[in-house]
Amino acid sequence: MAEIIQFRKPKPVEKAKGKTLCKRGFHKWVIDKDRRFDVRQGCLVTDYRCERCGVVKTTAR
Repeated sequence: MAEIIQFRKPKPVEKAKGKTLCKRGFHKWVIDKDRRFDVRQGCLVTDYRCERCGVVKTTAR
């Protein structure tokens, strides 16, 4: 006999998991190590990328 799989609609909580935090400004920042030195500014540049939504934030020191 075949195994029967029950399909169900995802609940709104499951559907929006991980998206609502970024919309409200609570990003999960991780350092992006591709680029470290900016020639134009002549200083170190750190790129932060959000793990959930992919937004990039840059800081220069």
